[in-house]
Amino acid sequence: MDEFSDADDDRGAGRSIAVVGAGAVGLTAAHDLAARGAAVTVYERGDVAGESTGRAAGILYDAYAEDVDARIAGRAIERFRALSGTGGFEFRETPYVWFVTEPGRKADAIRQQVDGMVRNDRRVERVDADDLAAEYPALRTEDVVEAAVSRNAGVADTAAYADAVAELAVAEGVELREGTAASVALDPPRVNGDAYDAVLVAAGAHTARVLADAGVSVPLKPYRVQALTAGFSGEIPTLYDATEGYYARPHPEGVLAGDGTEEVEADPEAYDRDGDDWFVDAMRERLADRLPGFEPDVHRAWAGLCTATPDRDPLLGELADGLYVAAGWQGHGFMRAPATGEAIAAEILGGEGVPAFDPTRFDGDEVFEVVEGMTVE
Repeated sequence: MDEFSDADDDRGAGRSIAVVGAGAVGLTAAHDLAARGAAVTVYERGDVAGESTGRAAGILYDAYAEDVDARIAGRAIERFRALSGTGGFEFRETPYVWFVTEPGRKADAIRQQVDGMVRNDRRVERVDADDLAAEYPALRTEDVVEAAVSRNAGVADTAAYADAVAELAVAEGVELREGTAASVALDPPRVNGDAYDAVLVAAGAHTARVLADAGVSVPLKPYRVQALTAGFSGEIPTLYDATEGYYARPHPEGVLAGDGTEEVEADPEAYDRDGDDWFVDAMRERLADRLPGFEPDVHRAWAGLCTATPDRDPLLGELADGLYVAAGWQGHGFMRAPATGEAIAAEILGGEGVPAFDPTRFDGDEVFEVVEGMTVE
């Protein structure tokens, strides 16, 4: 048994399970299923971490006010730490700071969030502008009117996580089929004509299409987000400016920053994967304003896809007999992948799963608007 797994049973023995999607969640589930004795095949039409996982920001924290979210995020942090040092993956301890620069509704929301997080035993506290300036002199803080910091937080290379878990999964016996598109059917659950005891679709922005081809509708909408890396030598936490609506985190190239969310449905087969000029220009201005001494040396800018649901909670669980889904993360998928992958694996093997995220709470034909996932309200 590897350090990433705490499997102490063989509940999966004798079961055959297919996973569609070799992103962070799908690979975690595949690993955990195999660690409990299941025969697992992963279908990935591209490469490991080739889609949303590889384009994610790699921001990690457990600062949630809702008890279910806090529990899942806390478990994810535990597993990120356990995996650190495996292959090329490293969990870098990095506090997460979120703040506003105007009084009003969002400032009140931060105070309320902190109260809820403390009730859930999260390591968070309110801080003021002077506190931030003392701890992070590289930040301009005099305009901050309300802020909080989460200490149980970090950053990571998202592709390195996927590669490390894929390696562990293969060592547990998982058959990883990269470059293999998947067609799912039911009664019994099948992928590309091969029957399985269970099929998990964890295909990110492609999940709705994969399931639709199997005759199953789910309320998922992909939406486009953007990020960039730039040079910077100062020490900063991960930060989220809730007034301006952008985030930044330390990165080997200096700083990684993002925003550029388009609150409209995107086509996962035909979206622009490069960062827009307007986004790059806007982020240069924001970083120069928040990080005195920042030089507008942008190294690269890209776009990726997140997936939205009507209530902004994920779809995690059984949709039909033997068919499971794990999608709809609203931009928080990688952050929670070690825990959500673990949870769906447990449910497939007879566990409770996460009732609050049961996908059958929806009919599948809901009409809803895309709403950005990283907000303070």
